[in-house]
Amino acid sequence: MTPRILHLLPMLDRSGAEKQLGLLAAGLMRAGFDAHVCALASAGTTPEMIPLSGIRPTILERRWMFDPRALWNLKRLVDGLRPDAIHAWGGAANGYGLAAVLGGGAKRFFASYRSMEPVESWMQARLDRQIGRRAACLAANGGSVKDLYVRNGLPEEKFQIISNAVELPGPPTCTRRQILDELGLPGDSRLIGLVGRLLPHKRVKDAIWAADLLKVVRKDVHLLIFGDGPHRGRLRRFRDQVRIGGHVHFLGFRDDLDRFLPHFDLLWSTGAYESQSNAILEAMAACVPVVASDIPGTRELVHNQTGLLVRVGDRAGFARGASRLLEDAALARRLGQAARDRAAGEFTVEKMVGEYIEMYNRLI
Repeated sequence: MTPRILHLLPMLDRSGAEKQLGLLAAGLMRAGFDAHVCALASAGTTPEMIPLSGIRPTILERRWMFDPRALWNLKRLVDGLRPDAIHAWGGAANGYGLAAVLGGGAKRFFASYRSMEPVESWMQARLDRQIGRRAACLAANGGSVKDLYVRNGLPEEKFQIISNAVELPGPPTCTRRQILDELGLPGDSRLIGLVGRLLPHKRVKDAIWAADLLKVVRKDVHLLIFGDGPHRGRLRRFRDQVRIGGHVHFLGFRDDLDRFLPHFDLLWSTGAYESQSNAILEAMAACVPVVASDIPGTRELVHNQTGLLVRVGDRAGFARGASRLLEDAALARRLGQAARDRAAGEFTVEKMVGEYIEMYNRLI
């Protein structure tokens, strides 16, 4: 019998979880699984295909944290599909997945924990413990994530660590000169990339400040910020206040990030907490050296042989790290190549898909 898995996302918003689900769903279908996707809500106006899998997800149109109508729609979906398991991908999806399974219609429930965000609500902590008791397995995308939730009272024996995956990119689809012309930048420009949602914990303001410090010693550096979010306006105003508008560029969310990535001289990741950053993994796969915050989730990807780690909030440290890589081309190449080798050996799509299939076959 073909195993049927219903994947439940908190939000359809082109996030890292959605990207990982796309890689997994495509692999599951190749392996003969029947994969379906449902999202509690969508950031867009119409549901799009989950990348790589070709699956058009069902959107429940959740309006607030606990929405009885969204839960009723999920129950109807589960009753119709009769999946062998519901696999929830973290956040609110874990709670809704648990409620759907308790209501019948699915045989197993897998919960995911993919964030290092501190749990501040006692209600959320209590719900997580309920999820830990009821779930057949708790999937975490890193050891630091598992450790955080074990400290919060979830059962350690139910956790399975399955790392994020990344596809190795092919040859660049355009030249560096074409990218610089598109951005209106001089031919000798050096490019620092930053990729992620513009939220407080990403500490993008630190990156802008570091770019201002770096400008004192180098006039050729440009910071390219890819992503959007509620702090975009505030960050743009800060950039203009420190008069670095000519060197810090907000490019918004781009479907063609893969065109730019191979031409980054380095990537900054300034967040205060991360689990396993897709942006860092993609930079590693593209042979781009990384200067990142020294935090548990990132430490699992980046160490002194594959990038540089800087204390959280150390703006001068980010500027020094960038300056070091820009001035020492041999070091930058060595770190970039070591990072690509690690991505190719430890974070492959085949490895990630195989570990999920083993989990499903063992527990369904």
